[in-house]
Amino acid sequence: MTTEDAVSAAAATEEAVSATAASEAAVDAVTRQAVDSLSATADPRLRDLLTALVRHLHAFARETRLTPAEWEEAVGFLTATGQACTDTRQEFILLSDVLGLSTLVETLHGHSAPGTTESTVLGPFHLTESPARELGDSIDLVGDGEPCVISGRVRAADGTPLPGAVVDVWQADPHGFYDVQRPDAQPPGNGRGLFTADAEGAFRFRTCVPSPYPIPTDGPVGTLLKAAGRHPYRPAHIHFIATADGHAPVTTHIFVAGGAHLDSDAVFAVKDSLVKDFTPTDDPCLAREFGVPNPFRHARFDLVLERE
Repeated sequence: MTTEDAVSAAAATEEAVSATAASEAAVDAVTRQAVDSLSATADPRLRDLLTALVRHLHAFARETRLTPAEWEEAVGFLTATGQACTDTRQEFILLSDVLGLSTLVETLHGHSAPGTTESTVLGPFHLTESPARELGDSIDLVGDGEPCVISGRVRAADGTPLPGAVVDVWQADPHGFYDVQRPDAQPPGNGRGLFTADAEGAFRFRTCVPSPYPIPTDGPVGTLLKAAGRHPYRPAHIHFIATADGHAPVTTHIFVAGGAHLDSDAVFAVKDSLVKDFTPTDDPCLAREFGVPNPFRHARFDLVLERE
């Protein structure tokens, strides 16, 4: 290489470095301007949230060198997600669930005082008000599943019962569908119930043993799971929300021990403390007491609330 060639190459390298530096400076300026535009936000918490959101979104775009075509596709995906939401379907909650964000937020802020029930995700199907039912009533209005009794107590961490606590429950039918998904096959309120605990904090209801089921895959979230090579299944579970005066409410599940997908829940919601035995029970006297055919399954689950 001649001296002239070396000088020319050095100049070209310097120009490239300068261009890169200028490009990076321009990118930094965009982020700085976007962050600065939020400085007048009156609510301090909102300002912090929006500022962090902008910084992390811009960092994501820079790290991945996000292209205009990719961003356009992402906007289309988010638009389709919103369009898939209805009165009986919440596709954005489903998206949050499958990305693990719902479980992460619950884990960050769920009630984890020693001895209290662990929280987990609400899920996309708590969309209708559960009908009030008497203790011992059945939430299975169709009756085509394996009979089951769920019983337990609502109490404080020190063991004190919480009389009058309210327990909201909901679950899918034996075929893996919630009432709002198949209104032609299930009456409204099937698989749902709102129970008031007795003077000892006890509650009890009849139902059917839940089964594993796939989350809805006919929308944008299903397309995302397929593209990622992920299955859509959730392990068998029953949802609970427990509330009592003077105590923080808890949103949680119980999962059927020994069932499929406990180690690969599509929404990352399984916690060991929430996996419960649905014990096969052959006891005609107990079956008569509970008002179920014999044999049946019986699961016990105490809901332990943290004081506010």
